[in-house]
Amino acid sequence: MMKMQRRRFLQLAGLAAALPAMPRAAFALDYPTRPVRIVAGFAAGGGVDITARLIGQWFTEHLGQSFVTENRPGAGGNIGTETVVNAPADGYMLLLATVPNAVNASLYPKLNFNFIRDIAAIGGIIRVPMIIMVHPDVPYKTVPELIAYAKANPGKISMASAGNGSAPHMAGELFKMMTGVDMLHVPYRGQGPAMTDLLTGQVHLLFATAPGTIDYVKTGKLRALAVTTATRAEVMPELPPIADFVPDYDTSQWYGLCAPKAVPETVVTTLNREINAAIADPALGKRLEALGGEPLPGTPADFARLIAEETEKWAKVVAAAGLKPE
Repeated sequence: MMKMQRRRFLQLAGLAAALPAMPRAAFALDYPTRPVRIVAGFAAGGGVDITARLIGQWFTEHLGQSFVTENRPGAGGNIGTETVVNAPADGYMLLLATVPNAVNASLYPKLNFNFIRDIAAIGGIIRVPMIIMVHPDVPYKTVPELIAYAKANPGKISMASAGNGSAPHMAGELFKMMTGVDMLHVPYRGQGPAMTDLLTGQVHLLFATAPGTIDYVKTGKLRALAVTTATRAEVMPELPPIADFVPDYDTSQWYGLCAPKAVPETVVTTLNREINAAIADPALGKRLEALGGEPLPGTPADFARLIAEETEKWAKVVAAAGLKPE
């Protein structure tokens, strides 16, 4: 009788010891069981926001719970990022990551987080080429002519951007670093205001993401010189890549999904599977194409590698240009 009681006691003790781990494991296997927030570190209406809403809609339709986009703009995306870094690692708060997340690691010297260390990569979503847009009145019509003019007239070309540390800004700084030209950076609070001044000739040049810009080229209001990707882009296949004239030049705006570092592996696997299914879906693919985007499929490790490579790449540009946060 005593042996049976002791055996029973040991069984119950073993079960009790396992209880703290059981809810987390079961929780992860059943994920999601309640609404999920996708944090966009930029204002509504931009590429980060739109991409978050598109992938969130897919998750909502295929995972049986609402995935709601939450805009937390400020400090170049750092406010939204820090919110996710400090959130419970349960998969119920995610981050729509983009180029500034890699740039900010070196642009901001005193962040309260380390992006690579504190974030778990889930998967890439899309990559968006940028286009060198110029006002029609400028005298340069090709990339070689732009470089020659800039070298002959240092500091005379005004280069607009969507803000300090934004993807268009960094594309321009990379161009300056690799060609040795000097152009005057004029930051705006978003691509919209920058485009407005480019159209009126207040600034000369803008490295612009494709959405909302192609029609200006087609109507002759702006001139497109080249795309920033290493090869021709589907969004404007007639344009040469900058790399044809500046070897190894290659950059683009990219979007992907991340979570707090200790998120359960089953959550990462579930979300990565759904991202890859989403960007392979013809219907969603057309909506992503409207953003000028090209699918960025792969594993969590692939996306983590991209983030690491981009962080290292932009650290060199930040240092070379002596960039500081606004």
